[in-house]
Amino acid sequence: MARTTTAIDTPATTGPTCCPSGIATPLDRESATDLADLLKAVADPARLQIVSLLRAAPDCASCVCDITEATGLSQSTVSHHLKVLLDAGIVDREKRGYWTWYSLKSTRLSELGAVFA
Repeated sequence: MARTTTAIDTPATTGPTCCPSGIATPLDRESATDLADLLKAVADPARLQIVSLLRAAPDCASCVCDITEATGLSQSTVSHHLKVLLDAGIVDREKRGYWTWYSLKSTRLSELGAVFA
């Protein structure tokens, strides 16, 4: 999926008291779709747990085997959730020998955080 610049890339410093100021301007349909895809990707307890595990790991990266052990989920379930995060652009994947390592992409996390800023 091609990444486009959205209205949340540069959050406003002030906004109405009724809502966060992260969405500074009205979103066009493409930006809204991109943001919805990002939010859907993390709108799952297992994926939030995986993101937090990666965030806490050295270099924000971890091997699938370590993620599987830490979450208590099966390897196939962890792989499914990592694929969803990968497709949303939240993580990168790298083969290291027999193992696959995943790392967080700080730009996508920043976009996510900007929504609630």
